[in-house]
Amino acid sequence: MLSKLTIRNYALIDSLSLDFSDGLTIITGETGAGKSIMLGALSMLLGARAETRVIADSNAKSVVEARFSNVAPSLRSVFEQHQLDWIPEETIIRREISASGRSRAFVNDSPVNLQTLSDITSLLVDIHSQHSTLSLLQGRSQLEVIDSFADNSSYLADYREAFADYRRLHSAIRRRREELESNRKNMAIMAFQLEQLDKLDPKPGELESIEKEFDILSDADEIRERLSAAYRKMDISDDSALMALAETVEHLRHVDFSLFSTPGDEDPAIMERLSQVGVELRDIADTVRGYCESVNSDPVRLSKISQRMQQLYEAEKYFRISEKDGLVKLRDELRAQVNSVNCGDSDLAEMEAEARRKARQLKMKANDLTVRRVKAAGDFAELLTLTAIPLGLPNLHFEVAVTQGKLGVDGQDTVEFLTAFNKNQMPMPLGKVASGGEMSRLMLSVKSIMSGRMDMPTVIFDEIDTGVSGEIADKMGAMMQSMAMGKQVLAITHLPQVAAKGVAHLYVYKEDSESRTVSNVRTLSEEERLREIARMISGSSVTPEALSAAKALMA
Repeated sequence: MLSKLTIRNYALIDSLSLDFSDGLTIITGETGAGKSIMLGALSMLLGARAETRVIADSNAKSVVEARFSNVAPSLRSVFEQHQLDWIPEETIIRREISASGRSRAFVNDSPVNLQTLSDITSLLVDIHSQHSTLSLLQGRSQLEVIDSFADNSSYLADYREAFADYRRLHSAIRRRREELESNRKNMAIMAFQLEQLDKLDPKPGELESIEKEFDILSDADEIRERLSAAYRKMDISDDSALMALAETVEHLRHVDFSLFSTPGDEDPAIMERLSQVGVELRDIADTVRGYCESVNSDPVRLSKISQRMQQLYEAEKYFRISEKDGLVKLRDELRAQVNSVNCGDSDLAEMEAEARRKARQLKMKANDLTVRRVKAAGDFAELLTLTAIPLGLPNLHFEVAVTQGKLGVDGQDTVEFLTAFNKNQMPMPLGKVASGGEMSRLMLSVKSIMSGRMDMPTVIFDEIDTGVSGEIADKMGAMMQSMAMGKQVLAITHLPQVAAKGVAHLYVYKEDSESRTVSNVRTLSEEERLREIARMISGSSVTPEALSAAKALMA
């Protein structure tokens, strides 16, 4: 449940820290005192849009922080999914807004995005406002109520997964058809290009190889002459490097190099190093000789590879190829496309058969949802009628119409709440016949029914009792009181009959400082609570009769 709410630098609130208990907490105050400001701040923690206009002091951040105690174990998987610390004893949610408009959110001091923030807080707090009442007029909201009442979450998740899978396959079929159609239109061009490339028959690495061979054959005489001269200088001539090295070794063989060293010097190993030089020089000489022997002037071969090289250059220019082995890759791609067109119909037929199979399975899952929704609709209508009639709706007739249509993300059903409040009146869509007071009573009845089926620890009502009074207000207060026996309920109200039902009472008021008007909240004592309820009965002047009536209500 919500155990503590802290608000700083938000609209008319400078700094506010409120402690909450379980049960029914009442929030009252004059119109404009700041009750809606508190809810607006709390809505920030539910992912509401951050607006810089709520920042009173532009030199400081606006901060809203809520602490929740005894978080239900069922929420642990959600925290783990978002890789957040699981601290059920006290979970801390915080939202900060800077004057620049930057918004930051934290769960247990870990930064999160707004979607994650909403995923978490939507399972901790349910705020019912005038907007929520209007949302009940929407078909999607009515369907959500029936699904929640029917406990369809697992069935709906299974259906949505199957629906997404079907949509992916359907999109793949559409893309495949477009691809085949495009390829068929270009079939003649692709076949001609493939024929040209097959005749050319490019090989991987071929152009690079013949370019090297062309460079050698083009200057064969000069290359061979230079290699031969270098080989002679290393090995054959009288003054060759190998001969000079052998003479050097012979001269040094008779020198004792240890005579030149002092204790601690490293052995220069001159003879060993000369021996290594000789081996390396011999290997180089043999390699150069091999190169020399491999170079032959061959005009016929040169002409042949020149022609081949020119063919490959022209093909690359024609097909606009710039990458290495691009002709080989293009030929393979064209062959695959031609084969795809030739075999495409069979591939498409297999995909379409799979789509028909998935469509049948999807329809079965949708039918299962429909059966559950139809049963839940009847049960919900009966229970809502029994719940709402005592709230001053004696002639209420309530139905839930479930209509089948095209398969969609939520199944094949549309749901519509039909209501009649008078005898001999045909049930009509809820938004066409319900007044504000009637809507409030129906909404409270819906919340009362659904609160027992939802693992929602904190429910907040923002003037849900608008448009009612007297005995009906008393019964609505009793309904909220009953809801609060199993969870935490906060109710903003102007009705003394509702206010008298609370176990705690917060009073919101405005006061003027030297520079501005600010909103504050204080927890009322029993005596203060009595006078506040009396004020709600009689107005600004608290009369003895109002005090007596307030005592009777609280009793």
